[in-house]
Amino acid sequence: MKAFDFLLNKREEKPRSKGITMVLDKGLGLETAESLMNISGEYVDYLKFGWGTSIIHDEDIIKAKVEMYKNHNIIPYTGGTLFELAYMNEKLDEFFMRAKELGFPAIEISDGSVNIPHENKLECIEAAKSKGFEVLSEVGKKDPNLDKELTLDERIEYMQEELNSGSSLIIVEAREGGKNIGIFDKSGNAKEDEIDYILDNFDGDKILWEAPNKDQQVFFILKLGNTVNLGNVSSDDITSLETLRRGLRGDTVGKI
Repeated sequence: MKAFDFLLNKREEKPRSKGITMVLDKGLGLETAESLMNISGEYVDYLKFGWGTSIIHDEDIIKAKVEMYKNHNIIPYTGGTLFELAYMNEKLDEFFMRAKELGFPAIEISDGSVNIPHENKLECIEAAKSKGFEVLSEVGKKDPNLDKELTLDERIEYMQEELNSGSSLIIVEAREGGKNIGIFDKSGNAKEDEIDYILDNFDGDKILWEAPNKDQQVFFILKLGNTVNLGNVSSDDITSLETLRRGLRGDTVGKI
């Protein structure tokens, strides 16, 4: 029972089909991560081992963290940059095998840093699915100049093709900082007209919006409700985001 259960607005329990929160693990120690999940794990749906961080940590620690997250009914997965490194080095078979050995049930497939022909990316999604992985795929480039070359129609076309190829969620790129990339301007403000255009042409329940900053999280919750899917949330902000979702913080009190 929660400390003030009578004031708690209810929402869908895990496994959730919407209102998903994806948290970014940038290299948490096992004990720190476990302590955090003991208090906030029920509010986390996906846990991404950021970019290539899992390469430089001992395999026993990675295995233990993966198992711990799964014990909290959280889906841990490898960051997109790790996939891109494997692709670039022609080590995809080894990557899939190693991810399976480490216990990852899901992987992210992206092309944000490495140039991958879109047909090849779709083939990689299908290959990962055939290996038994859940796939989350990301659309967008990490270089703002390259990202701006993608038109909205191209983004939507890629998103739909990746969904059709087997991705369970499509991640809209915003990086860890959430500024001057994708749907956010140089100040980190959401480009609402572009978001509306995407939502008019794609299933919003299949989008995981990267929204690392509080103002961005507030924007999406007020615009789309507390069942919006949000990602790249800092491990420090799990409780903060959940209170926003439940109308327990000034930004959303009485507004959802």
